[in-house]
Amino acid sequence: MNKQSGFSLVELVVVIIVVGLLAVAALPRFMNVTDEAKKASIEGIAGGYATAVMSVRAQWEAYGRPKNDGRSMVDYDGTDFYLTMESDDGKPRIGYPVSLDNKAIDSMVVADCVSLLDNLLQNPPRVTSDSKQAADDDYLFYTDLTTIDNQKACRYYQLASKVKGSDGIANVTSGHYFTYQPAKGQVRTEIRQAAI
Repeated sequence: MNKQSGFSLVELVVVIIVVGLLAVAALPRFMNVTDEAKKASIEGIAGGYATAVMSVRAQWEAYGRPKNDGRSMVDYDGTDFYLTMESDDGKPRIGYPVSLDNKAIDSMVVADCVSLLDNLLQNPPRVTSDSKQAADDDYLFYTDLTTIDNQKACRYYQLASKVKGSDGIANVTSGHYFTYQPAKGQVRTEIRQAAI
């Protein structure tokens, strides 16, 4: 007669408890990995943006600082970028992308921020300036205009890191972001600790 044996009920309970303890110990590490991935993503996109800004300026210098209709302009990878000039309000550093239209920094609108991200990067993330559209999962970034040192700047918010408020609604400007300040040609990243 063949006698079959298996695990006893006590052995199964012990195994379940051990697996549960391992899961509880590992879960915070996996949560941290997700947050670190979001941070790495925003830093990577901001780094690519900064590199593209410097590439536009370098190309403008290499072409001998060309102008079109009285404004500094350069064809960068098939797109005409208009650049900062000494004559702009606030005397900015010269040669940094402002828009795809013939305008100075003080004339920038939020559509210029969208156009800059869409055209500076080769594979840009989807960006919107409409907060209602930003609530959809179709967009990776929300952008708006801000002011730094009395100069307009583009701010790009990472929607994956946005935080829900006490009302349960996620604020599109609550997550990690990077800012492009054409007057100085600077790109700065802000990692928010409260982002999930």
